[in-house]
Amino acid sequence: MATIHVDVVSAEESIFSGEAKFVALPGENGELGILPRHTPLITRIKPGAVRIERADNGEEEFVFVAGGILEVQPGTVTVLADTAIRGHDLDEAKATEAKKLAEEAMKNAKSDIDFAKAQGEFAAMAAQIAAIQKLRRSR
Repeated sequence: MATIHVDVVSAEESIFSGEAKFVALPGENGELGILPRHTPLITRIKPGAVRIERADNGEEEFVFVAGGILEVQPGTVTVLADTAIRGHDLDEAKATEAKKLAEEAMKNAKSDIDFAKAQGEFAAMAAQIAAIQKLRRSR
């Protein structure tokens, strides 16, 4: 069975490194599915869930990314995430509270820059909540 090596890293740490059968993640223009021997590709990724079907035990590994860059080579997938959180470390209550705070910040923004910053935080938290719900459904 063919596999592909996957590395998911953030500025803080390596989140996942291992062999996989399949990887799915939110590309800039839609959901991407990567199999072994995929054609080379570099693209930006949007906030959302990275799903990795592990080669060793067939289980799915979930990682939330808040955006970043994806590089695909025939035998390697590298996700360079702005921020990455392991699926089991996600906290829906914290994400919901952060989303509410971002919504308030958008309402009270005094400049376009403040509004854009709050809007980005709101979008990231909405994506994190969606990833948590997707992870919950898959279990």
